[in-house]
Amino acid sequence: MQIEPIHHEPPYRVGVFIGSLASDSINRLLATALERLAPPELEFHEIVYRELPLYSRDYDADYPQVARDFKAAIQDSDALLFVTPEYNRSLPGPLKNAIDWASRPWGQNVLTGRPSAVIGASTGAIGTAVAQQSLRSILSFSNAPQMNSPEAYLQFTPGLIGPDGQVTVESTEEFLATFMRRFLEFTTRVLTVLPRPD
Repeated sequence: MQIEPIHHEPPYRVGVFIGSLASDSINRLLATALERLAPPELEFHEIVYRELPLYSRDYDADYPQVARDFKAAIQDSDALLFVTPEYNRSLPGPLKNAIDWASRPWGQNVLTGRPSAVIGASTGAIGTAVAQQSLRSILSFSNAPQMNSPEAYLQFTPGLIGPDGQVTVESTEEFLATFMRRFLEFTTRVLTVLPRPD
């Protein structure tokens, strides 16, 4: 049986998950920089999950409105960008909780088929590498196609990114711009083969 390609033309709407809930999060700065450096074919909106309660399957029969709104925001996204710190050698608990909500009830996983990319910043030398591996494992199980290259583990130093998303180190700026160009290419490939998930 021959599969006919489905061409989903840009712009692509990208839902952004920021792994830290902190108001002064360095990963929020990184997300701002990524949006500024991204190709114009990508449009961004933040996926907000702060108000989600802790997930329990007791909710599966009747999802609360906050969870319905959260899942609707993901469904309104063509692709997903995860920008996260590392907590205790893994991803932050609220982000894991949000993914649990997104993937449930069984058979209603809104992450399925959505191209995704993972990046993160930390003041530590390994720059969220372990957290990203944990997150990648979760996204694999959730059937969200992942951009595997380039990987991006950013060691954040004071002043590296300004409040407006301006990157002050030229080589870092070039790398992040390349990361976003590759994300556009990856998203285009995935959405050319697969219809947009709904």
